Amino acid sequence: MHTPSPSRYSDSSIYKRCGRSGLKLSRLSLGLWHNFGDNVFFENARTLVLHAFDKGITHFDLANNYGPPPGSAETNFGRILREELAAHRDELIISTKAGYLMWDGPYGEWGGRKYMLASLDQSLKRLGLDYVDIFYSHRFDPETPLEETMGALAHAVRSGKALYAGLSNYNPDQTARAAAILRDLGTPCLIHQPKYHMYERTPEHGLLDVLAREGIGCIPFCPLAQGLLTDRYLNGIPADSRAAHDPRFLKPEDITEAKLAQLRALNEMAKARGQSLAQLALAWVLRQPVVTTALIGASKTKQIDDNLGALKNTDFSDAEIASIDKILAS
Repeated sequence: MHTPSPSRYSDSSIYKRCGRSGLKLSRLSLGLWHNFGDNVFFENARTLVLHAFDKGITHFDLANNYGPPPGSAETNFGRILREELAAHRDELIISTKAGYLMWDGPYGEWGGRKYMLASLDQSLKRLGLDYVDIFYSHRFDPETPLEETMGALAHAVRSGKALYAGLSNYNPDQTARAAAILRDLGTPCLIHQPKYHMYERTPEHGLLDVLAREGIGCIPFCPLAQGLLTDRYLNGIPADSRAAHDPRFLKPEDITEAKLAQLRALNEMAKARGQSLAQLALAWVLRQPVVTTALIGASKTKQIDDNLGALKNTDFSDAEIASIDKILAS
């Protein structure tokens, strides 16, 4: 059983209240989308989770289909909980989601009540938990009444299998409608998880305003653009990088000479602020008042430490924001 660092809560500034709720989250949350399935070395996954917790990161983000294979990230995280952190369950915020394809047949994806609640039960079994802290609808279902999907989230909360309800990948109108339904059901929406980074600005076109108005926290995923907004690609595509071997995510054609020039300019700006490029990118996301926490991934503990360094300076002058916009428009 792991003995956590006694100094893990020494810096209270790394926690922020989520929307208008009573819940505070660490400003960075560890996502288990990659590096926690059965295709990786389990001991490294264990090391990453325990290191993050020792550094004050209390929020761990999963989904039913994370792996590969689907479900294995929850199973592996459940093992880490059972073997290392069982005594600290009440210090942890654990989230999972349902929405994408998980099993064959007509009830294995999207937002129907049967799928949502069956998926949650399966997730709890893999995690070895009685409840998760946050249960998300992972994507909007265009063929299921929104009342049904939100009713499933509300039922999960009322049944005690989740403490809070969340949304992911919903547009501004869908989010506003979902928030109204959940509020009427007595289970307000806690948090929304959109893709948001310097190259993906869609949430700025209405979503952030809806979240602020509704009192919903925001947790951007891919804030580092799947590694693009790090020093990893400043000189092109390394032979051992994801872009060189796994076209499902960051693609070689995404890393053009024009983009490399932008990244190098951003890196120089980061240096002037005393930050790495990754720290600059995270701070840029976290500067938004509605953003509670940013979702990071990691394959090495030093990446977690570097990312946490972003919290030392999340303030930007108007001139710095203008300079970033100018670089990205070049």
